[in-house]
Amino acid sequence: MSQALLAGLSRTTEPQVMLRRFLALDAVVTGANGLAYVAAPGPLGRLFGVDATLLLALGAFLVVYAAAVAGVASRRRPSTAAVTAVVDANALWAVLSVVALVAWLEPSTAGAVWIPAQAVTVAGFAALQWTSLRARGTGR
Repeated sequence: MSQALLAGLSRTTEPQVMLRRFLALDAVVTGANGLAYVAAPGPLGRLFGVDATLLLALGAFLVVYAAAVAGVASRRRPSTAAVTAVVDANALWAVLSVVALVAWLEPSTAGAVWIPAQAVTVAGFAALQWTSLRARGTGR
């Protein structure tokens, strides 16, 4: 991903600011998703063809995870280790979403669209965060 593309997406040329913005966006989107799963596991479960108990548990996890990501984003200079943990967790979530879709879940049509869409979104966050971390000069 080019520096110009990152600058355009984050509306800044400062890698540190880019990183914090992408982390904050991840926290907001993840938190909203988690809150929706916690608030309406039954209706969303029926819509997606996924067990409501599973959605409730995933929602609770996502709310806690979003708070942790927001904590990382709030740091003036998020640590490389913390950002790497977020990137790795996001990548794992994306992979496990696809694996669950193929190997375990039997979603409705809406779920078969939603699950890969959220996996791609989460993978996108991981890519943006990793690229911003590297642009900051402290990648792996």
